[in-house]
Amino acid sequence: MSLDATTRDALKAVSTATLTTLLLKRGLRNVWLRGPRPLQAGQERVVGPAFTLRFVPMREDLATPESWSSPRSTRAAIEAMPEGCIAVVDALGVTDAGIFGDILCARMHRRGVAALVTDGALRDVAGVGTTGLPVWCQGIAAPPSVAGLTFVGWQEPIACGGVALFPDDVVVADADGAVVIPAALVGELAAAGLEQEALEAWIMGEVEGGRPLPGLYPPDAATRARYEAARRKD
Repeated sequence: MSLDATTRDALKAVSTATLTTLLLKRGLRNVWLRGPRPLQAGQERVVGPAFTLRFVPMREDLATPESWSSPRSTRAAIEAMPEGCIAVVDALGVTDAGIFGDILCARMHRRGVAALVTDGALRDVAGVGTTGLPVWCQGIAAPPSVAGLTFVGWQEPIACGGVALFPDDVVVADADGAVVIPAALVGELAAAGLEQEALEAWIMGEVEGGRPLPGLYPPDAATRARYEAARRKD
């Protein structure tokens, strides 16, 4: 899936907090990935289709340094990543083995990958921070991935942070973490998200003006009528 610029820009203006609420109203509760958080302060919100990667528990005959040269390796997966995607890595929540370091992150950035999101850990983080690749992860670890994990494939359904993700679902990540939007709902959520952000910005102005919360947030019919009238004046 490729996101058109209009949809991508719209979602960049919508917080993950807003998206989780909108998805909840559509019956989707398990959309926020548990564990991934910004590696560096001040990372901008990112949006992109998910390019999935999957690890399983370490098995000694497969999880070896030699496996890094295999056709089925993280290196091969990186070379298959399209520009603008977000690499989402199922690392089983393992935080004592770093799945990627600075060289792999630099290559992802060079290929135009928008971000890396994982429930695992990274290594070489001082170098990772200089690559320009935004990262959301659960921790930092010096040992390599094969110390605790076996890489098995890419572009297949995964479970990252306790959430089911499918290739081409859309991921939005910001200071509050990462959220997955099912591909079929992306257009709807982009439009609804912009509307909700506009409403909440107006409500914040009302709060700052001294209005009490009952009937304001969430807005009742009278509040919505005032909001619509304010919009017509703009």
